[in-house]
Amino acid sequence: MPEITATMVKALRDATNVSMMECKRALVESGGDADQATKLLRERGVAVAAKRATRAANQGIIAAAEANGGKIKALVEVNCETDFVTRNEGFQAFVVDMAGKAVETDANLAETLEGEVTAKRVEIGENITLRRNTRFVLDGNGLVGSYIHLGGKVGVLVDVGCEKADTVDADAFKTLVSDLTLHVAAVAPQHLNSDDVPAELIASEREIYAQQVKDKPAQIIDKIVDGKIKKFLAEVCLMDQGFVKEPKQSITDLLAETGKALDDTLTIRRFVRYQLGA
Repeated sequence: MPEITATMVKALRDATNVSMMECKRALVESGGDADQATKLLRERGVAVAAKRATRAANQGIIAAAEANGGKIKALVEVNCETDFVTRNEGFQAFVVDMAGKAVETDANLAETLEGEVTAKRVEIGENITLRRNTRFVLDGNGLVGSYIHLGGKVGVLVDVGCEKADTVDADAFKTLVSDLTLHVAAVAPQHLNSDDVPAELIASEREIYAQQVKDKPAQIIDKIVDGKIKKFLAEVCLMDQGFVKEPKQSITDLLAETGKALDDTLTIRRFVRYQLGA
């Protein structure tokens, strides 16, 4: 059998827009005959699925899954072309399956499960994409909360830590974690705290605010700009935001209040928020 070179595989991929792995397999089966390999791909529907992959997929579902008694939780976003497909039981089952696989790995599922996604395109008849996946594995005392909102349009994971092991079982702590997932879903923070905001972004905002007040007396410009920066950070940083259920109370104060009631120190270690298509 002739050697299947990388050049041959690339040429077939360029011609069919199918993955390198599928192209190589087809070339091996056809003994290096590119025309026969192309025919094999078409017969399998892979080439058709690849064409579908170029079409816009703006609909879909965000789903969560958990393992190890809730100590591992994951989010996935799977996209399709139409809202009609999001109501398809086969598509919904596929999303649930992908979420189950997401709790097992930190790898990019779009790459590791490319074959399964391609097969689903063939079955459904639309472009199906596994856009992203995230997994949180609990490290130390605490809870990982998850929340799916608007029928799969928004998904959230929040990792909240505590110092005492018995705090994990306290109703007040469980309520806090649940409330934080709701808050992140509703308010959409971009960063955990001000230390996570890129310095260049803050510098850019300062320039904009300075321009807005350039006609003010020079001695008060910095004070006004500082105030605007504080307001900006309160909008984008989770720890500085007003709690969605009690806007006058910051998330920092909420953690401190709950921690005091539990005689413990509570921290938000990390969070992630998916918005469909964002």
